[in-house]
Amino acid sequence: MTTLQNRPEAPRRTPKRGGAGWISGRKVALVLGAVVMLFPLYWMVVTAFSGQGSLTSGPLRWFPENPTLDGFRRAFELLPFGSFFVNSLAIALVAMALSVTLNLMAGYVLAKYRFRGRQAVFVVIVSTLMIPVQVVMVPQFQLVAGLGWIDSYWAVIVPRAAEAFGIFLCRQFMLAIPDEILEAARMDGAGHLRVFWSVVLPMCRPLIAVLVILTFMYRWNEFAWPLIVLNDQQLFTVPIGLAFLQGEYGTDYPALMGMALLSTLPVLVVFALFQKQFVEGVARSGLR
Repeated sequence: MTTLQNRPEAPRRTPKRGGAGWISGRKVALVLGAVVMLFPLYWMVVTAFSGQGSLTSGPLRWFPENPTLDGFRRAFELLPFGSFFVNSLAIALVAMALSVTLNLMAGYVLAKYRFRGRQAVFVVIVSTLMIPVQVVMVPQFQLVAGLGWIDSYWAVIVPRAAEAFGIFLCRQFMLAIPDEILEAARMDGAGHLRVFWSVVLPMCRPLIAVLVILTFMYRWNEFAWPLIVLNDQQLFTVPIGLAFLQGEYGTDYPALMGMALLSTLPVLVVFALFQKQFVEGVARSGLR
């Protein structure tokens, strides 16, 4: 029988990292990170509603003294931004629908079809992510010019309708769908398209939300390729219009920031519509 003196000492408990001090420090770090991330947006709003020259003369002001919409008015007077917004919206929506459809179909084939060379095809597709975009611009331009698509929406939409990253994302997501569900649908007489439309797509709503947000944001903000294939000013997109607001000897910053502020609204609307499924789709797709 052991006495009290001979009992081994209980191991000392170390304070858990999830204590009140740790949580408070984490909250402070998150708040500071949010401030750093939101400050450019805040300064864009301040500049957009300030008068012309008010930011370049006199002391630095954190708030506009006399808020005005003159910057927005001057931007629409200098360039046809109404047409630019319509062009960007049309290109982004059509490209998003086409790209999401093709990526889903390609991902489904690579994830659920068994054919020789399937893994090699997937490796080749993913390896294209290592090729810089600037390398393929010349052959893409030659192809678009040969088809007679210069100065048209199709020149911007078609060359990048299928994205290697989107195909990778779809394949990773669909690998988690049990094959037994698809086999049961086929035993009930469903064909390949029926299985894809009625069984697979309803299970891919989080994935579709991720693809819609990422594709729309990428297409809406695309600058270099539309600038190359579009020569008619009436077909220009919003990013090209923003570049033309920057003068050689001076820049109207309220007008520039006002249009930049308006250009963020469509992306925010799309994200707000699909934000519930966005996090789940990223987590289930294997994207880290």
